[in-house]
Amino acid sequence: MNKFYLFSPLEQFEIFPIFYIPIIDLAITNQLLILGFIVFLLINFFYWLVKPTNLSLYLVPNRWQLFLEKIYEIVLGLVLITIEDNKRIPINQANQGFPLIFSIFLFILTINLIGLVPYSFTLTSQLASIFSFSLALFIGVNIICIKYRGLQLGRLFIPAGCPKSLEEALIAIEFVSYASKPFSLTLRLFCNMLAGHILLKVFSGFSWSLMSVSGFSLFYFLPLTAVITLLFFEFVVAFIQAYVFCLLISIYLHDAVNLH
Repeated sequence: MNKFYLFSPLEQFEIFPIFYIPIIDLAITNQLLILGFIVFLLINFFYWLVKPTNLSLYLVPNRWQLFLEKIYEIVLGLVLITIEDNKRIPINQANQGFPLIFSIFLFILTINLIGLVPYSFTLTSQLASIFSFSLALFIGVNIICIKYRGLQLGRLFIPAGCPKSLEEALIAIEFVSYASKPFSLTLRLFCNMLAGHILLKVFSGFSWSLMSVSGFSLFYFLPLTAVITLLFFEFVVAFIQAYVFCLLISIYLHDAVNLH
């Protein structure tokens, strides 16, 4: 390990192999292990929730079902907000993107929350991972736009009511703005999660250093209180960032189907 990263706030973002499979020349890293665990967790959670032996959960909801139903309402409201001003497309057709938005929300939320567990790994703090995910969604949105509108895709780069004399300049500006969407999605999520985890690491290290010097004294509980407060805010940020990411994807889907 690089000495620069030892006991550094950046140490928590390092990707390292956990074990190696020589037969297929594959190294299982901490990033891949956490990603597999999250996918396994989400699949089993939904299977356990809707399997036939648990149909009684729909009649007498438990805490997990209430939590999931609340998330369902939040994401459904998010999708409805982005399409409520559109009258050209039936609501049941426009809501076909809801399962995708709902899955993305739970996926990002789970990644963010698991990243808050000590000695875990935050996938949303990896620029390449988030960019790959955002780029795949951006490509999918364009495929949907071509499916619904075909060659009318070019209307995305011409604002409504634009004068003919300004079309060429505005098309270039709109194209750059449109092509930068996966970058904005990536940087918004990446920077928020990275900054929050670095801040938590710094305050946690400061609290530990202060305790090792002064023991359990009043001065130790002051930075510890700050760490707990920051941890609470990180929980809030985890939800907000998942919501904002899905809100933007929902808006992109709305524009792809309705062309502004």
